[in-house]
This record gives sequence, structure tokens and C-alpha cells, in this order.
Amino acid sequence: MIGYLRGRIQDVTAESILLDVQGVGYEVLAPSALLDECQFQRGELRELWISTHVREDAFQLFGFQSVADKQFFLTLLKVNGVGPKLALNVMSGASVAEITSLIESEDVKGLSKLPKVGKKTAEQMILTLKGKLVIHQPELRGEAPVATAASLEISSALVHLGFRSVDVDKVVSKFPKDITFEEGVRQGLASLTSL
Repeated sequence: MIGYLRGRIQDVTAESILLDVQGVGYEVLAPSALLDECQFQRGELRELWISTHVREDAFQLFGFQSVADKQFFLTLLKVNGVGPKLALNVMSGASVAEITSLIESEDVKGLSKLPKVGKKTAEQMILTLKGKLVIHQPELRGEAPVATAASLEISSALVHLGFRSVDVDKVVSKFPKDITFEEGVRQGLASLTSL
């Protein structure tokens, strides 16, 4: 799984960024705010946090400017009926803070105004995510960050292998912060298959 890329921006379209990483061009789908920003950075070095999604007919990379944005994207995927394209549309329609606020205040009408989000999806988002989208600010409380880049990748890999995200979150939350991706997947498989 690709979790992070650093390269030069070769091109930006309405949906994606073409990132040249040592001579290989990666097409990365991204939220509109990031696309707009990258329009003015052609030829410049840029780092993106990546979520990899593999289907029978497609291998897609979704890119974000921070680990927090990527985590929010992965959280949206836990909502029934929300796939990666719809999650990206949601994040293109408003900031993470605004979406969180709409969910916490149970604003179905406000959520329904987001691109491609209907009333049923908005209600499902509230049902699934209300109370679980606390914006963590670890530096203010002297705590370790809630999730490292490695733990996000481990979670994503295990969910793609067919395990339920609820079970994966429980297992991965017990791992040490400095665990490697390979070791995390190995331990995760061992724990999840014994559940």
C-alpha cells in the first residue's frame, strides 16, 4: 500500500494531481481545496499523504495535505454507503471542521448540501460518526498524537483485507506508536484471525 508520496507536481486536472516521484508519474485524486492550491505549484516539490484503494477494475490513490485530513477521509469510509469517491466529494464541499460541526449538530439539511450527499446519506453520517469526530489537539495537552501515519496505513491495509473497521480500530489502538507497517500488519492479522 502506498501511504505517502513526495515529488514534483507535473499537472493538475479538475479531479487529480499528477505527481512525478523519481521519474514515475502518480495520478492522485484529491479534494478541491488541495487541487486549487496545487494549480499554482506546478514544477514544485510537494508531499501528499496517500490512501490506496484497490478494486477489481481500478487501483486508485487519494491524496491529502495532512495526516489529519487522511484520517478524516478514512473515518468517512466507515459510513454505510460512503465510498472513496463520495468521501472525496464530501471533503471538497466543506472544511473538515465545518463537516464535523454539521455532524455534531445533527444538521441533516446542511450535510445534504454537500456534493452528491442525499438526505439518507446525511442521516447515516450522523448516526455513524456523531460523537466520534473530536478534533484532537495533542500539543495542547502534552499527549502523544492520536494516530501515527503508520497506524493509519496498518488500519487501512487490514480493512482492505476484509476485517471490520471496528475490530481493526480496537486492535491497532493497542500497538506501540513506533511500530513498523510490516510488523503492525503481521500482529494485526494474528490478533484479528483469533477473534
